Amino acid sequence: MSDVALKLDNVVRRFNQGKEQLSVLNGASLEIRPGEIVALVGPSGAGKSTLLQIAGLLERPDGGDVLIDGESCGSLSDDKRTLVRRHKLGFVYQYHHLLPEFSALENVVLPQMIAGIPRKQAAVRALDLLDRMGLKPRAEHRPGQLSGGEQQRVAIARALANGPSLLLADEPTGNLDPHTSDGVFVQLLELVRGQGLAGLIATHNPELARRMDRMVTLREGVLVEVEK
Repeated sequence: MSDVALKLDNVVRRFNQGKEQLSVLNGASLEIRPGEIVALVGPSGAGKSTLLQIAGLLERPDGGDVLIDGESCGSLSDDKRTLVRRHKLGFVYQYHHLLPEFSALENVVLPQMIAGIPRKQAAVRALDLLDRMGLKPRAEHRPGQLSGGEQQRVAIARALANGPSLLLADEPTGNLDPHTSDGVFVQLLELVRGQGLAGLIATHNPELARRMDRMVTLREGVLVEVEK
């Protein structure tokens, strides 16, 4: 594993709006090391989601590069980018996106099986992750039988199922009430830190952001550090 889990190197991203070109990222640079969790803060429309999409290899930048565990991913084929996402990246979104017809356990098993892990082995890891999230008694319940906080805990366990080196999260507690949000966030930080992962987490909640190791924001398309 590289000593830098994620490196954004002068990333540029532009969008065409009619005859005009909108520059969202103008040379954004960032390094996150294993075990470090960085809060991405700022108003809606500043480009946080775009930055996460690029960091997660879901979009290609118009300039610059993205390095995951020291590997340059800018010129990789789509198939190779998919493999990097599958094995090195974990994603948590504002909405859990669980598969409703499968149990909590099965939702955490499936991404491991897609990555080639045998079902029995995947089930052992899935149950361990759910246990760490306080959900072992709910493992056989389907998403519709779980509360919003429980569903998001399952989504976090799923994101970590394949042992990624980097977790990317976009408002992971944005749909939850303040009390539930706080509990889920504490468990998220404990699990990420306990496994020595790097994390980049976008949030509008300043209290949650201050619990992370560093805070950055986008100003005119460039990432800058924010004092806690």
